[in-house]
Amino acid sequence: MNTQTPGAQPPPASGPAPRALTLRGIINKAGIGLALVLLIIFFSVTTEFFLTPNNITNILTQITINLILAVGMTFVILIGGIDLSVGSVMAFSAVVAGKVITLPGMGPTELIILAVLAGLIAGMICGMINGAISAYWSLPSFIITLGMLNIARGAGLQISGAQTIYAFPFAFEEFGSILIYGVPVVFLVALALVGVAWFVLNSTVFGRLIYGIGNNEEAVRLAGHPVFWIKVAAFTICGMTAGIAAIIYMARLNISSPIAGIGFELNAIAAVIIGGTSLNGGRGSVIGTLLGAFIIGVLANGLILIGLSDFMRQMITGVVIVVAVILDHYRAKYSAS
Repeated sequence: MNTQTPGAQPPPASGPAPRALTLRGIINKAGIGLALVLLIIFFSVTTEFFLTPNNITNILTQITINLILAVGMTFVILIGGIDLSVGSVMAFSAVVAGKVITLPGMGPTELIILAVLAGLIAGMICGMINGAISAYWSLPSFIITLGMLNIARGAGLQISGAQTIYAFPFAFEEFGSILIYGVPVVFLVALALVGVAWFVLNSTVFGRLIYGIGNNEEAVRLAGHPVFWIKVAAFTICGMTAGIAAIIYMARLNISSPIAGIGFELNAIAAVIIGGTSLNGGRGSVIGTLLGAFIIGVLANGLILIGLSDFMRQMITGVVIVVAVILDHYRAKYSAS
């Protein structure tokens, strides 16, 4: 997170100033989309099953939860933070929602509404605690969220008795399998979330302040904006998306497990980084996150189709993440120059 020399003129809390487009700039902005297109072409040539309707539906379904988690993670990384607890918070929210949705003596509609609310509130509370502790004491968010990772996982195991919860209302189970012209409804929910996040980040004062904190927190503070509450809001949004991911996870698999979401935080962070959002904060977009989630999903699916082992897939995904971080380093140098 950057700071400013005291007394310096605070810049406006807005996104980066527009610059003239050069060939280098166009390539820089289009690089993520170009990488995705090249991946699709490569797997389309190397396997005949990649572009089949069923496989495309599979890809969209598989990237849904990662995309939802990554949208919330984008807010946190844009302010210069990171949230390592989203996988555990997702599992905790799923357990809370699972307990509510299986309560006796109520109709299915009431149970579904209460369970969705309970899951969202559980996720938001975890995110709010992360943000409040990190912002109030100016502590590194990766340490706070590492603690929350264990707290949320332990709470989920305690509440559920380390047991999987199932037997949800039929309408809830059906929601996770509905297709509209081959497109899973759960993916459309994730896409709508991307649209809302894009609007918030690009068309609201709050969104500009998110970028402003990542660029120069002290300047935003000197301009009189409530930095503490903006940070808390960013982490709360991240927790809320973990709650949404928990509901989608339950609807897709018809279960609620306290061990769900292990390692999901790394996939979400990877999608954000590959999508071009800087780990230093202040630069990036949720559209880039969408493309980053697609790259991870297409890569995972394509590597399975060409017959690579799980170990090789992990290694290749890791290489892609490292390359993305190196590219981010050069993007930052280019922007600074």
